[in-house]
Amino acid sequence: MSALRIGVVGVGSLGFHHARILAGAGQVELVGIHDIRPERLAEVSGQLGVTPFTRLEALLDGISACIIAVPTEAHEDVARAALERGIHVMVEKPIAPSVEAADRILEAAERSGALVQIGHVERFNGALRACEPYIEEPLFVESHRLAPFGPRGTDVAVVLDLMIHDLDLVLSLMRQAVTHVAAVGVPVLTSSPDIANARLEFAGGGVANLTASRVSIERMRKIRFFQRSGYISLDLAAGSGEFLRLRGGAHEPGIPFAAARLEEIVERIPLRGDGAEPLRAELESFISAIAGESEVTVTGHDGRRALAVALQIVERIDAHVAHRSPA
Repeated sequence: MSALRIGVVGVGSLGFHHARILAGAGQVELVGIHDIRPERLAEVSGQLGVTPFTRLEALLDGISACIIAVPTEAHEDVARAALERGIHVMVEKPIAPSVEAADRILEAAERSGALVQIGHVERFNGALRACEPYIEEPLFVESHRLAPFGPRGTDVAVVLDLMIHDLDLVLSLMRQAVTHVAAVGVPVLTSSPDIANARLEFAGGGVANLTASRVSIERMRKIRFFQRSGYISLDLAAGSGEFLRLRGGAHEPGIPFAAARLEEIVERIPLRGDGAEPLRAELESFISAIAGESEVTVTGHDGRRALAVALQIVERIDAHVAHRSPA
């Protein structure tokens, strides 16, 4: 079987790493890369030893799969150009700048029969994968995703840049419809919110409280799940966590809770992945889906759902007093 011919469109900070991994992947042929910035295209081409394409169409004419890591505003144009040629695409998150644009991408995929995967890379975090067997209808989820300020991603609000990762995780694990959204946010260094907090309520009574900031002193990527069977705490940056649950029989009559030590009541189950690089695992899943060996892990409809909730949060923030001009 010949190797899958694949290309990378957009070789900024994230697109570079897609190209880096694919350049060394045995099961694919990285045909080339494209970027609208000639100097960046030449730089990455020289670093990785891959063919640069100054014209998008020329790259698309020679591939059957494509990684799209351009700015969000350009996602629709590039994705549709690829899909209309029957090229499978993996689009970095968010899928598009609007739900309408996302729908047009999905319609193009439906017409062509090509696959669409969305780059919600945290789905491939080792800690998240290790905890999935223990997730049982969380009643409360709390996440914190904090980062120092940098120019990457500031073309969109922090909700679409950072919080959307946790939105996708929560929506995929809660498995219930969102019934209510409340949010606040503040622009600090850019014209759009740089720090935001959202509270989501789900059918069935579950609640998620999500915080994201790109003006933090420290980095943090943590998420916690509280459910009847116990408490899961994950450090997504470290790729590890733990599941705390009552030991068997500890809740039965006759166990003197007040007199017992914590370790006598609570069982700690360490959670750690296999150490695989999440971005590499994400690309491998895309390649596997194209080969028909597995289903798409993060579908275009998953990406649309996360985007729709993210845009609801942005709307709530825009209506909040913290984002209004002072009188």
